[in-house]
Amino acid sequence: MSQSAPQSASTARRARAEHHGRTPTRVRNPSLRTGRSYDLGKMTLRDLWLAYLTYPTILLYFALILGSAVMCLRTHPAPFAVLAPVAAVVAIYPIAWYAIHRFILHGQWLYRSRWTAALWKRIHFDHHQDPHLLDVLFGSPINTIPTIALITAPVGYLIGGAAGAWAGLAAGFATTCVYEFFHCIQHLAYKPRWGWVARMKQLHVLHHFHDEDGNYGITNYLPDRLFGSYYGAARDRGRSASVFNLGYDLTMAGRFPWVMKLTGAPPRDRPAGSQPPRSTPPA
Repeated sequence: MSQSAPQSASTARRARAEHHGRTPTRVRNPSLRTGRSYDLGKMTLRDLWLAYLTYPTILLYFALILGSAVMCLRTHPAPFAVLAPVAAVVAIYPIAWYAIHRFILHGQWLYRSRWTAALWKRIHFDHHQDPHLLDVLFGSPINTIPTIALITAPVGYLIGGAAGAWAGLAAGFATTCVYEFFHCIQHLAYKPRWGWVARMKQLHVLHHFHDEDGNYGITNYLPDRLFGSYYGAARDRGRSASVFNLGYDLTMAGRFPWVMKLTGAPPRDRPAGSQPPRSTPPA
């Protein structure tokens, strides 16, 4: 009794400090290497700006944008060699993002090998298990930077040579920063004022909490419409049983245990802290 009262008071003081000081909220997450992560579900838009603009991955992207732009300018390019690759990258990015999200991140093959299980866990499984944690919302630069380069640099080079490759690379990192910010908005405890942002958020929330096999676009849902994976409301589909575990359930974990071993716990089929549905009504 004597221990619980001070603990409750400490919790209340911390909550008041977070509310009035508006500092980004952090929560314990032992599965992360750092052991800590921003919790977007408890943050304001101002909190997000502070966290986003100081987050190491985003700062690295900013540095790579600047470095790529400098390398492009050192070639003394013609305007076409810069502008055309940038436009091409912006145009192809939604398709590339969609394809990676649907066929790699939501694929049923990476967790089946001990050699790729850790990769899949980091790049997407952790995000669906707890969608509001910022550390696992952002991809690991070890994985994202080569992927961005493979998508953008060849396109830029084909259009504008070396200058085009650097311009395409800069555009890829810049577009990724924009995408990731809106991705954060979609998991933030914030109601967007602009209707198109609110709609974008609604569609992504459906992907995370209703049926994961659809609305892969995150910021642009045209590819979903083109390839038949778009749905606009929960009533359009039944709720998926694998929306939180992406099909890596207890049966799959028994056959392919490497992700579960890395996590240190069985895969969840509902958000942390929620209660399983009652089989019978309460008396």
